[in-house]
Amino acid sequence: MQSFEINAEPRTDVGKGASRRLRRDGRIPGILYGSDKDPVMVSLDHDDLAHRLEYEAFFSHILTINVSGKSENVVLKDLQRHPFKRRIVHVDFQRINEKEELTMRVPLHFLNEDKCPGVKTGGGVISHIMTDVEIACLPKDLPEYIEVDMGAMELGDAVHLGELVMPAGVEIVSLRHGGDPDLPVVNVHLPHVEVEEEEVEAAEELVAEAGEEEAGKPEEGEEQGKDKEE
Repeated sequence: MQSFEINAEPRTDVGKGASRRLRRDGRIPGILYGSDKDPVMVSLDHDDLAHRLEYEAFFSHILTINVSGKSENVVLKDLQRHPFKRRIVHVDFQRINEKEELTMRVPLHFLNEDKCPGVKTGGGVISHIMTDVEIACLPKDLPEYIEVDMGAMELGDAVHLGELVMPAGVEIVSLRHGGDPDLPVVNVHLPHVEVEEEEVEAAEELVAEAGEEEAGKPEEGEEQGKDKEE
């Protein structure tokens, strides 16, 4: 199993101004919290974290964070990015307790899409309605991803949330709280037929002509008034 170890430095200077100074120096402000301990404000090297974020597994793994010579196991709980620049602006890490359940969003991996009969012989296309799912489990049971096997799906078939095969000790959070198990996760359907541009223009012209004809007709009251005058 892949492992990730990251280094962070404690910070005491907080506030927007302090965060801006950190970012100018190539660092990211962050916070480490949870497990009945006081939160710790930290900073991390921007480029080092950005490189690790290229790995999908980083988002759903138990991570090791080193702060002031001490190591703790954490998970990534929140990541804030700049709205239009390729920059990370803040990061949150949650400490984990091996005996306490945690909730995480983990990605869905769709298997055998290239073998799906609904696509190969049925002429269908695949729509991914969900790409991840929120799960609850003990840290030792945390999966890197959830598999969705599409190898036998025919045209018109769908996989629903309640049909996902979960590893031992892992539950879907929404279903635990009475959520809808019939929510679609992925389906195979015929491609939507796009209307040709010429057909759209012709339809628009017909609508416009109908509107002009309607506008040229006198109102019912106007007809009656005309008859009276004659």
